[in-house]
Amino acid sequence: MHRYSHRMGKILLAVLLLAVLAFGIWFYRLGGPAQLDLADRWYWGKGDSAQPMVETDIAYGSGDDPRQRYDVYHPANADGMESDCEGRRYPTLIFFHGGSWRDGDKNSYAFVGRAFAEQGFYVVVADYRKSPQWRFPSFVEDAARVIADVHRNPGRCADPSRLYLIGHSAGAHIAMLATLDRKWLRAEGLDPSILAGVIGLAGPYDFYPFTSDAARIALGQWPKPNDTQPIQFARGDAPPLLLLTGDADTTVKPRNSERLMAKVESLRGVVVKKLYPGIGHSGIIMAISRPFRSLAPVVKDVVDFTQTGNI
Repeated sequence: MHRYSHRMGKILLAVLLLAVLAFGIWFYRLGGPAQLDLADRWYWGKGDSAQPMVETDIAYGSGDDPRQRYDVYHPANADGMESDCEGRRYPTLIFFHGGSWRDGDKNSYAFVGRAFAEQGFYVVVADYRKSPQWRFPSFVEDAARVIADVHRNPGRCADPSRLYLIGHSAGAHIAMLATLDRKWLRAEGLDPSILAGVIGLAGPYDFYPFTSDAARIALGQWPKPNDTQPIQFARGDAPPLLLLTGDADTTVKPRNSERLMAKVESLRGVVVKKLYPGIGHSGIIMAISRPFRSLAPVVKDVVDFTQTGNI
């Protein structure tokens, strides 16, 4: 009997170790953003835990490409309101994810939708066509189409005067270019003045000549490189900008935000910048996921900017 129990114990231990190993391999293969989303879902500590109502896979543009989809996270406490929204109107935040114009998908960034829905936003988490199949300006055109679609089809309780963009890394580049270069929204019959503000997280805004293969593949074929650089379209009458970055970012160096801020300020535009100490390129998006909120007050700073114009 003792031998049998000892043998069963070894078998159970081996099964447990195999299960842990299998989970580790599966978790590793999820990739960074999907890992953050899973961690956010499973987190048991202090932070937001409400699950907002979500509308998924809304097609925009021609809708021919499966990437031309977005999800909408409804603001906390907005569901179940009477038709007059009880006199309340909520801001809308459109998020464009990063990934070198090549990687990532909206589903992996659900944690961004949940984070800001809990703060009282309609949150649109958008996907877009990717490199190398699609190159500049396809993803900027997609951003303009998302903005136009959301502007023309706002949430039932949305405040149409409070439409914001936010993006991380390549997504910040896309959001900033779609805003600063007027031609992209004008192609959709709109003007960037419909936007109340734009938030860039660790965005590349002034990075020509291209030094990475990802940038060369996604943008390098365009005959006029300056067209790909947001700083070339800086203007004083642009919507207010919030530029957040970390001083430990070696992927998209803080000088991108510093130069864009200096250019906009020289044109008497409205721009706010914050440099997070010790935060790298991935750390700034990690800080939106509940287990990592202590890394940097990204969520608070975004909310403060949309409420007061400052942080």
